[in-house]
Amino acid sequence: MTTGSVDIPALTLVPKADSPQSAKEFKSDQEVRWCPGCGDYAILAAVQSFLPSLGLRRENIVFVSGIGCSSRFPYYLDTYGLHSIHGRAPSIATGLSVSRPDLSVWVITGDGDALSIGGNHLIHALRRNVNLKILLFNNRIYGLTKGQYSPTSEVGKITKSTPMGSLDYPFNPVSLALGAEATFVARTIDSDRKHLTEVLTQAAAHEGTALVEIYQNCNIFNDGAFEPLKDAGIKEEHLMRLQHGEPIVFGADGHRGVVQGSDGTLKVVEVADVPANDLLVHDAHAHDPGKAFALSRLADTVTLDNTAIGVFRDVLRPSYDRLAREQLAEAGEPADSDALTNLLHGKDAWTVA
Repeated sequence: MTTGSVDIPALTLVPKADSPQSAKEFKSDQEVRWCPGCGDYAILAAVQSFLPSLGLRRENIVFVSGIGCSSRFPYYLDTYGLHSIHGRAPSIATGLSVSRPDLSVWVITGDGDALSIGGNHLIHALRRNVNLKILLFNNRIYGLTKGQYSPTSEVGKITKSTPMGSLDYPFNPVSLALGAEATFVARTIDSDRKHLTEVLTQAAAHEGTALVEIYQNCNIFNDGAFEPLKDAGIKEEHLMRLQHGEPIVFGADGHRGVVQGSDGTLKVVEVADVPANDLLVHDAHAHDPGKAFALSRLADTVTLDNTAIGVFRDVLRPSYDRLAREQLAEAGEPADSDALTNLLHGKDAWTVA
């Protein structure tokens, strides 16, 4: 690919595995220590089964995590991993990705780790479009510290830290990512193995930052938080499954759909009440993230009605890693072998006796 005047290597520099792999090869010898029934188990199993499809050497895959229940993830994968600092996983992963194009770098984080102490680190990784895959486990609670409200907890949430109900308005991770101009944004659910794997596959193929929000059940401190999206009898009435190039219709028999009103806002309507041509066709590749943002705002934070899942946005933009390598190629090697020494000991350097 050429960006500007210099040809730079493609980002597909991660060495391929010598032979086909199995999920078993990606399971470490560490005992998995989450609460029985935690949604993290389902995500771990899905990721372990998905990784062989990448065809990459395990030693060229790195998982970086912050602090929280989800951040134990690197221990349970037989790849390289780093259990890092609270909220700083995207920053550490940025350094790895930019300096080591031979690595496939993944970030594992939670709603507290990513959106509270780590908020700035997350949005800057997104806007820079660093070649990272960020999996944000959202259970709407602080699980590791035993049940306080989190940045995604709904208003009025009764927890140990909000006995009379939370007064905070929650973050919507997908809206936040789209507002930061992330080039790939998706949402999926821990218990939907097929959908989760499909989204991970698309995220892995994306050059740049891919943020995947995963609704994950904490059965100890916030059990059933996403039950309307999981109950076989009612979930299709709540779930809006996004498919690029397809009209947005949902409901058990496809009786509901999305249209754009005269004021520009998106609305949920009965399909029978509008002309077929009025139904909004999902365009994940639209340059402007406006409609994707509007789709992310349709969900009711309490009832979870009109919750969209799938890929909201998937657009091409040169990654930070690619641009950094282009800049280095343009700069070239310094003619003066002492250039670095001269730079460090220039006229602004002081020697303290």
